[in-house]
Amino acid sequence: MPLLNLGIVAHVDAGKTSLTERLLHTAGVTDTLGSVDEGNTRTDTLDLERRRGITIKAAVVSFRLRGTTVNLIDTPGHPDFIAEVERVLDVLDGAVLVVSAVEGVQAQTRILARTLHRLRIPTLIFVNKVDRAGARFTGVLDEIAARLSPALLPMSRVADLGTRAAAVTAAPDWLRLADHDDQVLAALVEDRRPPPFRAHDRVHPVYFGSAVTGAGIDDLITGITSLLPTPEPASVHNSDAGDVCAPGGVDSAGPTEARPPGGFDGTCRAEACAPGGVLGAGRVDAHTPGRIRSTDEGDVCTPGGVHSAGPTDARPSGTDEAGATSLPPAREPVGAGPAEVCAPGIDDAMGPVSNCGVETAGLEPGPDVCAAGSVVAFSDGSSDRAPSDGSDDDDDKSGEASAPARGPSAALHGGGKPRSLPGACGQPGNVDNSRTFSGTVFKVERGPAGEKLAYVRMFAGELRVRDVVGGERVTGIDVFADGGVVARRRIEGGRIGRLRGLSKIKIGDPVGVRRQQAHPAHFAPPSLETAVVASCGPDRGALFAALTELAEQDPLIALRRDEARHELHVSLYGEVQKEVIQATLAEQYGLRVAFRETVTLCVERPAGVGEHVELIKAGGNPFLATVGLRVEPGSGTFGLGVEPGSMPAAFFKAVEETVHETLRQGLRGWPVRDYHVTLIRNGYWARQSHAHAVFDKSMSSTAGDFRNLTPLVVMEALRRAGTTVLEPVHSFRAELPGDTLPQVLPLLAKLGGIPLATGPAVLEGELPAAGVHEFQRRLPGLTRGEGLLESVFDRYEPVRNGPPPSRPRTDHNPLDRKEYLLHVTRRV
Repeated sequence: MPLLNLGIVAHVDAGKTSLTERLLHTAGVTDTLGSVDEGNTRTDTLDLERRRGITIKAAVVSFRLRGTTVNLIDTPGHPDFIAEVERVLDVLDGAVLVVSAVEGVQAQTRILARTLHRLRIPTLIFVNKVDRAGARFTGVLDEIAARLSPALLPMSRVADLGTRAAAVTAAPDWLRLADHDDQVLAALVEDRRPPPFRAHDRVHPVYFGSAVTGAGIDDLITGITSLLPTPEPASVHNSDAGDVCAPGGVDSAGPTEARPPGGFDGTCRAEACAPGGVLGAGRVDAHTPGRIRSTDEGDVCTPGGVHSAGPTDARPSGTDEAGATSLPPAREPVGAGPAEVCAPGIDDAMGPVSNCGVETAGLEPGPDVCAAGSVVAFSDGSSDRAPSDGSDDDDDKSGEASAPARGPSAALHGGGKPRSLPGACGQPGNVDNSRTFSGTVFKVERGPAGEKLAYVRMFAGELRVRDVVGGERVTGIDVFADGGVVARRRIEGGRIGRLRGLSKIKIGDPVGVRRQQAHPAHFAPPSLETAVVASCGPDRGALFAALTELAEQDPLIALRRDEARHELHVSLYGEVQKEVIQATLAEQYGLRVAFRETVTLCVERPAGVGEHVELIKAGGNPFLATVGLRVEPGSGTFGLGVEPGSMPAAFFKAVEETVHETLRQGLRGWPVRDYHVTLIRNGYWARQSHAHAVFDKSMSSTAGDFRNLTPLVVMEALRRAGTTVLEPVHSFRAELPGDTLPQVLPLLAKLGGIPLATGPAVLEGELPAAGVHEFQRRLPGLTRGEGLLESVFDRYEPVRNGPPPSRPRTDHNPLDRKEYLLHVTRRV
């Protein structure tokens, strides 16, 4: 049965949760329709969500809809919880963007639409609340075309708009799409049927209806099941890049994109990776089972599991119209150079494990490819044969299929128990592909007993109970199915489930083979910060533990501990998020807390170039290390200006990690961004000891020496480079009566805002984040209660008004050498 992972996204109060309830009711999952106002919805499970009537945490529910299994994810709509939406987007196959027929396109709607376009997630637009007074049809379509995307296909018409009797009928308006699609225009001119249509990129079918009355829901369900992609589960391609290939032509490096099998969706340059085909860069080719692509670069993924490194020189005769080459039934050599042997084993920290780039010395012309079998034959007559029954080896606890160590493959595998070769891109080969898997953790929560539950979207392969992920063993798997959660022994590619037993897992961690992420961050980071103080002094430890658990569920709150002042700081998107954290601590942890004044979270950026060097046992350096660093503007990176082999790798790692850790607080205490740090000098004392004695740390360098010295060096280099303090700036749009504009503009100027455009009832401009809350608070009083403000983060800019703000440091302050050495070495 086709499977679709569908997200419901919208601005707050547009009706996402009500639409989810209507779909669940229509699918037969619920007998009665849940109501947000009555607090009995299926996906709002937290008491706080039901009391406030808003979604705070993303929720998953699975059901069957006209022959398609839909894993539906209901997401928060309030901008303070945008981080919850960000984590969901990477696991979606398609989305429904809900727009209110009354309010139209709002601030959060535009943010979500831009992100969906950037990720190329196929999206339907559902205009909700057509039964509400003030509902619009043409006006909303014009707003969507102007603010979201002009390429629209309205799929319905509404009668009795704005009344409880509003009725929706299916009526695609191809003329509106014809302005943006030449094929549709040609079909209309020639009076023939328009070509087949699917949602993709910026082209959106638009449905009208009401989640409350059910009007238009049947048409929306038709769109969900027919116009959105239902890609087949992918197969893991164990290359160094860690790509995941799908048999239906889906290359899920980055967000999953739907493409026609073995072809091209007509919207972008893409790779079509089909069973037995090639995953490589370059032009778009259609691959079919048993073919390789003839290109000058890119790996050739063959059914035998052998990758040809470098150019593909040996090509069998006979090509098709797509430029692909059919493999004959007999085995043909793929290449005569070094061979990459990709093993199905998985290293949880580094991604796929592969023995790649190993010279097959003495073997001419190199390994052959078995077209669909399980034998890799070598020219010396030996071979490797993998189990053909797909059964698991009882001793294989890490997802590796075993094979007898015969022939040259024993050398390739480095001795010991070798790994058999996988099939290619979904093609059955000589390995149990279910033992190789790829997934992503997008949500973490705590169970009733305090255990950690990791929500995972599987993209490829099959994960089983007792498989090892991140060095820990999976002890339980729950799969979302038929409106509930079912305990299973395994979870297959394409499904969403919960994993138990992984105490160290974090949001964003890979499960098995890591997927390439083209867009690691989709939305702006939090721009506010506040200190959380326990009302009772003895509760400080419990407060830290509670906030640590909340930080597991939402890493962007960026918990920061100030040991000197005994304070805990969290980053926020807004005041509503602060209220939710306060209520959560009280209800779930029994902790009463207070918040200090919310401040704007600024950042620092290097203003120039600075260098500093500390030599071993010179100039008051008490550490057995030499470190020289250069700081300059960049993109948050670290590089080497010395020979990589000039000292042990552990020392290089210690310097790099400490540089990034130290630069979380700059000259004025704010996080430093847009920097590049280069190691320009290094030195150490080799491991040694006195005669006939054991290792003596006092005369041998350790990684600790580099970790302790690096903060002094990097902060002194940063001091010489200088920094500029940047504050977050929001773009805003205010709707207000035209005659109140003279009263609003002076307030905007006082808060440091700049008007960019004015209209009869609209004011647009930019405003520092520090003034947004004050502007929003005072706007109703200046506009007779009619003013409405929408604002979103736009960029960072140097502080405009007054001197740059500072933030107290929470570390040992390497800017003060005496104080720092006193804390680190207990001496000056």
